[in-house]
Amino acid sequence: MARDDGTSLLTPELIVAEKVIAHDGARSLARAEHGGLSIEVKFTSDALWVIFCRDGSGGLALRFPVFGSDAVARVRPADGAIASVDWHGPAGHATLRVTADAFGLEQFRAQYCFTPTASLRISKLPRDIVAFGADGRPDPSGVTVEAQQRKLNTALLYFTLGEEQFGKVLYLQNLTALNPYFNATGSKPENAVQAEMPEMGYSPPLNADTGHADLPAGKPIMLYDTILAIRAYPQSEEADSAWQFLDMIGGIYPLLSPPKADFRHWPSRAEATVQDLMHAPEARIEHFGHVYFHPYTASEYPDVMVQLAIASALDDWGRWKGLKHPLVREIMAGIEGFHDKELKTLRRYLPNVGKDKNANAVDSWYLYHPMLNLANLAIAGNKQARELFLDTIDYGIKAARHFRYKWPILYDMRDFSVIQDVAEADQRGQTDVGGIYAWVMLQAFELTLDRRFVDEAIAAIEAAKGMRFDLNYQANLTAWGAAACVRLWRITDRKDFLKQSYVYLASFFHNAQIWNSDIGMARHWRNFLGVTCLQDAPYMAAYECFDSYSAFERYLDYGGPDLIPSVRLLLSEYCRHALDRAWFYYPDALPEESVAKDDIRNGYILRRLNFPLEDLYPDSQPAGQVGQEIYGSGAALIYTTRSFRRIEGVPFLIWCDVFVRAVHKIDATTISMRIDGPAGTEARLALVMEDGSTTDGIEPRLTTSDGRALPFELQDGRLEARLPADASLLFAWKETKK
Repeated sequence: MARDDGTSLLTPELIVAEKVIAHDGARSLARAEHGGLSIEVKFTSDALWVIFCRDGSGGLALRFPVFGSDAVARVRPADGAIASVDWHGPAGHATLRVTADAFGLEQFRAQYCFTPTASLRISKLPRDIVAFGADGRPDPSGVTVEAQQRKLNTALLYFTLGEEQFGKVLYLQNLTALNPYFNATGSKPENAVQAEMPEMGYSPPLNADTGHADLPAGKPIMLYDTILAIRAYPQSEEADSAWQFLDMIGGIYPLLSPPKADFRHWPSRAEATVQDLMHAPEARIEHFGHVYFHPYTASEYPDVMVQLAIASALDDWGRWKGLKHPLVREIMAGIEGFHDKELKTLRRYLPNVGKDKNANAVDSWYLYHPMLNLANLAIAGNKQARELFLDTIDYGIKAARHFRYKWPILYDMRDFSVIQDVAEADQRGQTDVGGIYAWVMLQAFELTLDRRFVDEAIAAIEAAKGMRFDLNYQANLTAWGAAACVRLWRITDRKDFLKQSYVYLASFFHNAQIWNSDIGMARHWRNFLGVTCLQDAPYMAAYECFDSYSAFERYLDYGGPDLIPSVRLLLSEYCRHALDRAWFYYPDALPEESVAKDDIRNGYILRRLNFPLEDLYPDSQPAGQVGQEIYGSGAALIYTTRSFRRIEGVPFLIWCDVFVRAVHKIDATTISMRIDGPAGTEARLALVMEDGSTTDGIEPRLTTSDGRALPFELQDGRLEARLPADASLLFAWKETKK
């Protein structure tokens, strides 16, 4: 086996692997059959090996290090596992436990726990995957990698193995289980899983300062928590490979240690946010006789995206409250200041923006995101928003056609001359702008029923095909692209748009952190199922988090029961955990020592203000280094209006951690509703007083459509029930005297 230039791909580690796999160079400890695979555990003086083989199609081996040359291995009672072995030696002892999916799917978990006898220093270990051909010889040339870990996101590899069709493989290290290793060694798992041919897989990270990792004596520590999903019939086309990726993640999701998502009283946060928007001088500034909002605390020039993001969320919240909030009118009174009547578009900045800004430069996505929120207002009945949206829509189309639906990073809005073509990180433009553009076009269709807008949406989605896992540029744009695809499917009845939505979702979840970090200061917040805001960003961002939540609420609504189960699971779980995780963007929810104090990029941080920090990190960096988002103040309003149901005449709010649909009031104290979560999972439903008081005096009764009664329990002043996540329900109550 050789490269094109004739040099060998083999390394000393692969030569050893060949002896283990292809020859009888190791002691066999255990054998098993599962699905269509043969599994064998072998032992050598420096490694335990788990070898997965399909007849005539090669396979892959996992390598787990043995420390010291005098170790002795033995087989342990299986106790439900397909193999359980350990070794003992002067350096310590370790246990390897291999389990398989109970249904018989080719899904496996290999957990490797090591206890040093004395303090042990380890250096760089070889990556743990060895791919081999039908002859048993290592053959990394037969591997086609589609996705791998990006920075501190999920530690995964997604690849096809071998010309003989061993199958598609999703390999993943459960980083949640490896937290004790990271904390003990002062390491972090950035790009810990990679395909650096001929090596691939995981290598335990080392302390960046010392170049090694020190393991404490006598303390058991999980070194590997390896999860594999293998599909014997690999899908290679873009959309098919995407749904297979999502399906495999959904299949192993229960193994990824999902934390409990805690209840958060978002209505109280929303009320406080609105008060701060109205009264905090750090939020507001006056220009041309109108009030505008800073993007960050007392920092940066007002821009159109900020104003309309706040106005749209406030309008939703006002309608949820049953009122028209005056702050929406105040914002809209100043929006005309951004309107360029000559170009017939909205400019990013007001005419008096400082000379330190290029008033004619626009990020590609920045043209369309304000239009999305303007359309939200128009669809809700705001006549000014409708007129302005329809007056500016053609400029948006002109820009899209000029760039042939493939947008640069930055351009001059006067003549579309490119200021910055590609991002330095990946040498690509804003790859997912076509997704949000398509959504805006479908909003225009909803307002006008003009078919040309559907045609524009189709053109944008078609132009994005072929980017596979490189589609994501900014998380919320990708989420809106998925929503646009599924909406196009419903409008056109073309199922290829549903399949294309899975491409957007696969790229989105490729950038997710499907693990919960306890590294350093990150233990003070949640990052599970958070998504980094940009394709190369090191942090999760508040705005992208709740905007993606909004997009997925629409996606699930349009998708309904026709979505593959794993997609319903992943999107519902993303939204469930967002309701908990997003609470930690607020500085008063964090210890003071975990919030940035110096070198804040934009403005400063005030704990008393109910505006979220922009940035949370999974690797012990302090939160809020980018600043405190005023433009993200809609977060509390969006989470409130989507997860807390206010029903006329009902003295409490109904909260659920999955989306509630089809709510109907049967009589004064009886409601029917449908809980729209993934089948086979559990949801939580609670009765909550808006003012935070207790639900004493409320006697509820909840039954499923088949008559099964579901009990309520008192939890911190609210009444809470657990129920099937896809249930149809009847709910009744009566009030008693306290």
